[in-house]
Amino acid sequence: MALAIRVIPCLDVADGRVVKGVNFKNLRDEGDPVELAARYYDEGADEVTFLDVTATVENRATMHDVVRRTAEQVFIPLTVGGGVRTVDDVARLLASGADKISINSAAIARPEVLTEIADRFGAQVTVLSLDIKRSPRGESGFVVTTRGGRTETDIDAIEWAQRAVDLGAGELLVNSIDADGTQDGFDLELIERLRGVVNAPIIASGGAGRVEHFVDAARAGADAVLAASVFHRRQIAIADVKQALGDAGFEVRRVPPREILEVA
Repeated sequence: MALAIRVIPCLDVADGRVVKGVNFKNLRDEGDPVELAARYYDEGADEVTFLDVTATVENRATMHDVVRRTAEQVFIPLTVGGGVRTVDDVARLLASGADKISINSAAIARPEVLTEIADRFGAQVTVLSLDIKRSPRGESGFVVTTRGGRTETDIDAIEWAQRAVDLGAGELLVNSIDADGTQDGFDLELIERLRGVVNAPIIASGGAGRVEHFVDAARAGADAVLAASVFHRRQIAIADVKQALGDAGFEVRRVPPREILEVA
């Protein structure tokens, strides 16, 4: 049986509030992270991703109290990122209630940290976050960026993804900086290119605006689909995404309304 396509809301957090912008700019307040995570759990999300988008920029650690309070109300896998630099950072996040951690800039600066995390906790704990931008500076036409998409590197995104998986990354969170917040659809070429070279699960991120976009990403090779603003603002319901994926022939995890589960 094929693995179910996961539907994942992303909570981008700055200063303790969920925010969302376009191309990582002009951030707009979207609400309380704990309340939103609990709402998504009730709505049938398969996982929740929590990213402190200013942690690395401001050189501070992820807010462990928010992670802890979120974990107390969300009983599905919780991925947490932002400011993760060392194995000890990972240990503290897991102790706070995270199931997986997301790492980006620190892995680029010191790739061996991926192996260190995998050796201590297992590859399944590590999600390599890739903020990718189209650029002629990369041989493939794609490069990775750091510091929340603010800094473009000379590192080819496809080559880096391959190397990171070899080093111990268990999953790839692939966010298109060009598509982020535009609601014009995921970067399908990027997903297809990565699917062709890595066996690790791929989470497609950046650009969802319609239910059909999630189906397109799954067809391109994504194992999970992630979005933020369209879920935060109730433009698209998680149940509708799962219905569309199921109608297109993909396996999804069907979840009855939470109140029915509680009565049962």
